[in-house]
Order: sequence, then structure tokens, then C-alpha cells
Amino acid sequence: MLSEWLSHALTRRGIHYGWAMVAVTFLASLVSAAAVGAPGIFIVPMQMEFGWNTVDISSALSIRFILFGLTAPFAAALMSKYGPRNVTISAIIVIMTSLLLSLGMTQVWQLMALWGIGVGVGAGMTALVLGAVVSSRWFNHRRGLVVGVLTASNATGQLIFMPLLASVSDHYGWRWALVVLSTMLAVAAVAVLMIMRDRPSDLGLRPYGDTGTAPIAEPAQNGHSIFAATLTTLRDAAKTRVFWILFGTFFVCGASTSGLVQVHLIPLCGGFGISPLQASGLLAAMGFCDLIGTVLSGWLSDRFDNRYLLFWYYGLRGLSLIALP
Repeated sequence: MLSEWLSHALTRRGIHYGWAMVAVTFLASLVSAAAVGAPGIFIVPMQMEFGWNTVDISSALSIRFILFGLTAPFAAALMSKYGPRNVTISAIIVIMTSLLLSLGMTQVWQLMALWGIGVGVGAGMTALVLGAVVSSRWFNHRRGLVVGVLTASNATGQLIFMPLLASVSDHYGWRWALVVLSTMLAVAAVAVLMIMRDRPSDLGLRPYGDTGTAPIAEPAQNGHSIFAATLTTLRDAAKTRVFWILFGTFFVCGASTSGLVQVHLIPLCGGFGISPLQASGLLAAMGFCDLIGTVLSGWLSDRFDNRYLLFWYYGLRGLSLIALP
């Protein structure tokens, strides 16, 4: 397999295979994130072609975000049982199939089924869960940096794909933009199939930074169903105050970023005479700053108390939103 050859090649150069895992995971997350954010580009073209109003389209995108969040806990259990490689490939196929089927849609319910349910579930199967699993399995050191880099894939997807998809949609129509996005999803699926492995032990390696010599025992399977294991984990987490603090603060961040900016910024700009291509450039600028901040945050989390970091992040974000009007 390519992964075994690549592992030997990297080892000869003193590079741990975990960094190859970071690269392929970044690619998969980047394209999946583009699929989540791209529908905001297509709101205006669909309104013009089908006569749908913003409420109809926003309802489908709201379903997508709800399922995006609800699927994530179950994705972690799926990865634990079947491995991140199989789950990631399945997620990409679900997203790609939903986008390709939507090329022929004509009704709002089809939009809700394909972009709401299909893309929502597929994207939720990877989301931030994939990055957390890869960092915890493949890295004993530099985990904060790895999580920061993989989290930045969302911003990078926005930075790269938003202007590209907006340009294709503007010149050739939104359907061709979906074809371009589906092609990139196919490329990511092949890369995951060829390079991603579930654990370092699959290649006879130890996690990055692990200097031990004792054999690494495979984790025992608890025998519970995916559904039961997920609910048990959520029940235990919900008993802690930290869980609810993080849940509440992440909820607010997600509502303002994904729920408002990614979906409605481009249509809103149209009301002020700003073209979709120019508006996508604004999103790309946000994505560029997000990329820098997220990677820097991962580096800082390896060195400072995360509570203080979150205090400053939330405080500065809140002051910015207050000053914005």
C-alpha cells in the first residue's frame, strides 16, 4: 500500500508518519468544510432560477447545521469502532452523492433532503471530531498545534474555495460550481483511501513523541452499540460544569459564524450592491485571518492555560461584535 511505502520513505528522512496523517486529514476536512460553507454562494442564483425565498433556503441550511452538530458525537463512536479512515471515506461519499443528486433538484423538499440532511450528516461525521481523533491517536506531543492546524482547515476551505466557487457560479452557473466541488471531494476520498491509517500501530509505529519501548496494547472494545456508547459518554460529560460552559460558548460562536456569516453574508452584500464574487472575497479575507489565528491558538494552547486563552478570545470577539454596528 502507498501508506507503507510513504511511511518508510518518511522514516528514512526522520519524519514521523503522523505528519502525513495531518496532511491528509487537513485535505479531507478542508473540502468537507467547503461543502458546508458553499451553499451560501448559491442562495441568490437559486432564488433567481426557482423563485424560492430566503426563508425556504435558510430552512434547509438550518437543518444542515443542526444535523452537523447532532451527528458529531455519534461520529466519534463510529470512529472508535470502525476507524477514522472508513468513517471519513463514507462521510465524503455521502456529501458528494448529495451534491451530485442536487444537480437535478427542482423542489424545496429536495434541497432540504440533499443539502439539509445529506450534507449535514456527512459533514458531521468528520467535523472537528476527525481532527481530535487523529491528534489523540498519533501525537503525544504537539497535540495543541495539530488540533489548531486541523481546525484551521475550515478557514482554509473558506479561503480557497469560496472565491473559486463564486467565480465558477458567476460565469458558468451554480451547477458547474457543484461539479467542481464534487471533483475535489473525490480527490480527497482517494487520498484518504491511500494514505490514512487508523492507528500508528498499523504501520508498526508509536505516536509522535512517545519514547516508550513496551508494546502498545490495542484498546478494548466495550461491546456497546454506537448509539448506547454515545449516549453514555454524553450523559457522563453532561454531569460536569465544564461541559456546559464549553457547550454554551461554542453555541454562541457557531451561531454567529456558521449560522449568520457563512450563510447570509453573501446575500446580504447583494443588497448593498456588492457582487457575490466580491462578497466571497470578504469571506476569504475572514478565512485568512481565521487560519492564522487558529494555528496560533493551537501553538499557544501547548504553552498556556486554555481557560485564559478562551477568556481573551471570547472577550475580544464580543467587543468586536458590539463595536460592529
